[in-house]
Amino acid sequence: MITGARLRVHPAPTAEVRAAFRFPAFTAGLDACRRVLRRSATPAVLRLYDAIEADRHFETGADCILLVLDEGDRAIVDAVLQVVSEECAEATPADPALLDRWLERRNDVSALGHFIQTGFVVDTMEIAATWSSLPRVYDGVLGALRAVDGMVLASGHLSHAYLDGACLYFTFGGHPPMEQREAFYRTAWDAGMEATLARGAALSHHHGIGLNRGRYARAALGEAFGVLAATKAALDPHGILNPGKLGLPHPWGEPAWP
Repeated sequence: MITGARLRVHPAPTAEVRAAFRFPAFTAGLDACRRVLRRSATPAVLRLYDAIEADRHFETGADCILLVLDEGDRAIVDAVLQVVSEECAEATPADPALLDRWLERRNDVSALGHFIQTGFVVDTMEIAATWSSLPRVYDGVLGALRAVDGMVLASGHLSHAYLDGACLYFTFGGHPPMEQREAFYRTAWDAGMEATLARGAALSHHHGIGLNRGRYARAALGEAFGVLAATKAALDPHGILNPGKLGLPHPWGEPAWP
């Protein structure tokens, strides 16, 4: 039962800055983002799309697209934009109006419904990794997904960035025979997660582990998985708290994804 709450109020931002850039390669955009964060500039939006996703969203051809938006005190956001501009000096400026399109459509997933209704299997997976690992994670995960029989497309973008690393968000879609859809889905996730772990990345960034990724938790945590299982058993001896999540044993039957 929640009996009270304390809220923190911030003034509405008084200024906003926007910018967009074209990069010839995703890794070049990743490195620019890394340099921006290394200089302690933290724009509210720092979102890098690979060429496939950029063209799907913005019809921008073969270029990768970086979107930047910040809001707050005028002096601070101007300084952030200056840092971003300096670190993206070798990129080609793009139309900042791309931010308008992103803001209007960023939560619109209606296109996925159309593909699913026509027999496609579509999903997303997000992972987290250090800056030094991100290029090989990007290449490795996409390579693994594209090698799955029946895969039609696989693409990625950077969605969240921090001083020590970032989140990569992968989208995949395939068109297997109807009777093979579940097997295809599982194989795609196996391929993506195995490539993720093999390159030292974390299984998830913000979507959590749950049931689907729970079968990879033991491999991700190694010996620490036993500590997690023992802690769960001690705190929840009757197994009533989120049974089956995180790949942990529980008394209510086999997990959905053994």
